[in-house]
Amino acid sequence: MKKSDVLKTLKKLRPVFDQFPEGLEALDKLESLTPDLIESDKPTKNLDWNSGFALPDEMREQTSAYAIFADGACRGNPGPGAWGVMIQDAKGEVILKASGVDVPTTNNKMELEGVIRGLNGLIEKWIEEGTSDSLSPVFVYSDSKYVTEGISSWVSGWKNRGWKKADGKEPENILLWKELDRLVSRFENIKFLWVKGHAGHPQNEMCDRMCNLALDEAGF
Repeated sequence: MKKSDVLKTLKKLRPVFDQFPEGLEALDKLESLTPDLIESDKPTKNLDWNSGFALPDEMREQTSAYAIFADGACRGNPGPGAWGVMIQDAKGEVILKASGVDVPTTNNKMELEGVIRGLNGLIEKWIEEGTSDSLSPVFVYSDSKYVTEGISSWVSGWKNRGWKKADGKEPENILLWKELDRLVSRFENIKFLWVKGHAGHPQNEMCDRMCNLALDEAGF
């Protein structure tokens, strides 16, 4: 079944299962697998990866470092969404690029998912190459202050309160936050930086294009 067919079928089934709790639970589980079912590098193949991307200022004097650029998008909030990520090494080479679609989802979830996929991708690449660069600086760039401020400021407080907010409630998207926190702990030198979206930042713009192309190709 094509990716677009998977997504369209799930959308059509939800109204049918709304009246059957057990069936709706099964559908929810199926939808949770959607990113893995349709994740592919295919949406990026028509983009211009040969034009070159200048390294951010933080990377220019580094001999060994990595920059992760991630973005998320949602058509309707909630609605069908996508994440996109690209990674550059200290030489400026794009060593990883990927995107994927999820439905139904939210913009915040996709912003988190993009960063999570980037960190996982970098770890997996080190494993494949038999190297361990966990001491090298890693800079993560996102146009979502929800992500950058959340991981830099909010998470520590949540953890101190047993993963509770100051009002005693559980943070939204807690599973994604826990996964992001777990991945961040594997890096010795990692920094999250906010960049303004839709403002001409080359890598951020590329990740945004990847998200939208993924959604287009999925039939949204």
